[in-house]
Amino acid sequence: MLDSKTRWRVSNSNDVVVESMTKQLNIAPLVAKLLVNRGIENIDEARSFLFQEEGHYFDPFLLHDMEKSINRIKIAIENEEPILVFGDYDADGVSSTAVMMSALNEMGANAQFYIPNRFTEGYGPNEAAFKWAAAQGFQLIITVDTGIAAVHEASVAKELGLTLIITDHHEPGPVLPDAFAIVHPKHPDSIYPFKELAGVGVAFKVAHALLNKVPEHLEDLAAIGTVADLVPLLGENRLIAKNGISRLRTSKREGIQALCKVSEIEQSEINEETIGFVIAPRLNAAGRLGQADPAAELLLSDHEEEAFDLATEINELNQERQKIVNEMTKEAIQMVEESFQPDDTKVIVVGKEGWNAGVIGIVASRLVERFYRPTIVLSYDQEKGLAKGSARSIEGFHLFNQLSECRDILPHFGGHPMAAGMTLSIEHVDELRERLNRQAAQILSKEDFIPITTVNIKIGLEDVDLDAIRQLDLLAPFGTGNPKPKVLIEQVEVQQLRQIGADQQHLKLLLTSGDYTLDGIGFGLGDCANHISPDSKLSLVGELSINEWNNIRKPQMIVRDLCVDHWQLFDFRGHKPLDQWVLQVPKQDQAFIVFQEETIERLQLSKYPIHVEHIQTETDAIEFNTYNKNIVLLDLPTDADLITKLIRGQAPSRIYAYFFHQQDHFFSTFPTREHFKWFYAFLAKRKTFDLQKHGDDLAAYRGWSRNTVDFISQVFFDLEFVTIKDGLISLNSVKHKRDLQESLTYQRKQAQYKMEKDLLYSSFHELRVWFDQLMKPSAQYEEEAIKWI
Repeated sequence: MLDSKTRWRVSNSNDVVVESMTKQLNIAPLVAKLLVNRGIENIDEARSFLFQEEGHYFDPFLLHDMEKSINRIKIAIENEEPILVFGDYDADGVSSTAVMMSALNEMGANAQFYIPNRFTEGYGPNEAAFKWAAAQGFQLIITVDTGIAAVHEASVAKELGLTLIITDHHEPGPVLPDAFAIVHPKHPDSIYPFKELAGVGVAFKVAHALLNKVPEHLEDLAAIGTVADLVPLLGENRLIAKNGISRLRTSKREGIQALCKVSEIEQSEINEETIGFVIAPRLNAAGRLGQADPAAELLLSDHEEEAFDLATEINELNQERQKIVNEMTKEAIQMVEESFQPDDTKVIVVGKEGWNAGVIGIVASRLVERFYRPTIVLSYDQEKGLAKGSARSIEGFHLFNQLSECRDILPHFGGHPMAAGMTLSIEHVDELRERLNRQAAQILSKEDFIPITTVNIKIGLEDVDLDAIRQLDLLAPFGTGNPKPKVLIEQVEVQQLRQIGADQQHLKLLLTSGDYTLDGIGFGLGDCANHISPDSKLSLVGELSINEWNNIRKPQMIVRDLCVDHWQLFDFRGHKPLDQWVLQVPKQDQAFIVFQEETIERLQLSKYPIHVEHIQTETDAIEFNTYNKNIVLLDLPTDADLITKLIRGQAPSRIYAYFFHQQDHFFSTFPTREHFKWFYAFLAKRKTFDLQKHGDDLAAYRGWSRNTVDFISQVFFDLEFVTIKDGLISLNSVKHKRDLQESLTYQRKQAQYKMEKDLLYSSFHELRVWFDQLMKPSAQYEEEAIKWI
């Protein structure tokens, strides 16, 4: 057995619909299955999803308060009122700011943007910023990607005589700000058909309404924030991302070109992964470590030299951010492991003074990856007595709802089901941890703390070819809500298996099933090579891709997880030193078995961190439970029945065969009846023979081993054919014929000979079959039991 690292949630498809879609749209069955599994069963809907080049944007005026907002903005432009665009410091907020500023500038507005400092002002609108805006003569403030939780700040704006238009997409709370207008797809009174826009998506809709046309030239900026903010890439978001990525590849924006240059990426090859892993982290870095203005200025810049300087600055900030994140993550992991018991901790809440508040969200994500628990990471400000936090969650724990139950100790918070930000008093941190853990204990089961991998489709190797993989691009761009397809391939043989990479941390495989083969690469799965035996059948989850090497293109699977769902045999016979493999045996459920007590000393087992069981009797063997255990057979018993009774009817997870032994019986001569006849005739002539003095000479004369002479002598003694005293063997008078099988010595020798033949000198396959036959009753029982479950 080899357990998968995650729970696999496999989608099933309607084969009838798949077949129809395959024929009508002339697409690979693989693509058709993926569409059906994503809920797209209508042929026209599927055709639109795959092939429609120009999608349809909804009327922006369907958004709540849009018409009211546009009218007010136009009045401000006509009257030359100074307008302040109030943004956020992440990639969504920065791109939202750039979109709104671009649209306002096109309309000739007197506009300026303001992004609060994460460290001195915190998230969202704040009273001090609004007072500054009023003092500067601003009359209209438009928020982007923020503001829906600014209840107090909205009242301050009103008192200051400011007109406040909120455009946001974060979860609305029970009380909405008393603003002039709120443009939000999830507003309680909204009739907008699509609710999942990112902040930049809302800003894009405002630009659409303001310019009275689809602002296609802003789709590249809108795509950045849409992909970066991890909103579902479905519906209008998918349209924004798809069109925007296409525009990014040919964008003439100085900022985009400069960012590609310093990041060393090909602009023409930009995709959703480029945005998520290259562009967005750099835009985020500015606001995480200081002021986010350089990121917004970069996206708005139309000067090559200025853009390059700004891109270089945020690229260096990103490098610094990576270093800080790694150090903080290491500290946080140590804190969790030392301070909290996994079984008792449902929600992780950790904090420390001096932690950079700008990267705590990334650290929270890292902790979720490591411990798979909802996690809040806090940065403490002891002078103010405040803790600023960022939270990430797991499936089944709706962060916004759960934090809402703690509103009395959370004066400021906001977010989504899977992510949130907050500020609270340091003295309330312990209480928050306790309350969230109580809440989690009520709604989360033990299984909920095992990570989930959603598998979109189950396929066979025969379904994989270059054309089918190329057609997968029709489903792009991939992201939240439209994930890169994960496929499940079950019960395939492994023709080749090896560790690769400088530190052997990656896994290279060649999978086979009948006449079909497929290359596989598992990044970070190198250690699995030690846990997959040669004849195992693997089930694997991953993504399909095309590998190009030396102008040869071949299908390939990027393996994300794998498992073996049957028992495995690992063959370490041949006295391979324990040091080379003993630590590969999983610590959980391990049992190192010795049958000979002296083996413990001979192998110096005390120096290894292992659990050793000494099986001495048949009762020991019968009573020892090997079910689902990793059994290591370190030596051979004197009687094969001990192994038989240890394994028979059981279902161990793995068997490691080592079989250390001092003497080979199999390769020593097993005397035939002619051997016994000659020796008996020899004694009949001599009457007596001194084994001690002349035993070696006799063996040499006959070409036997000395063991053979001693063995035959002992068999004769068992059968009472001879008497042996002080090494002198004398022939007795025999009245009855007796069979050699009546000798206990003969029986043991024969049994040891057979045991070594079956266990020590058999092939891997023969040994596997030998164990299989012992376990068969248990396997049959489980098979019958499953039928009744």
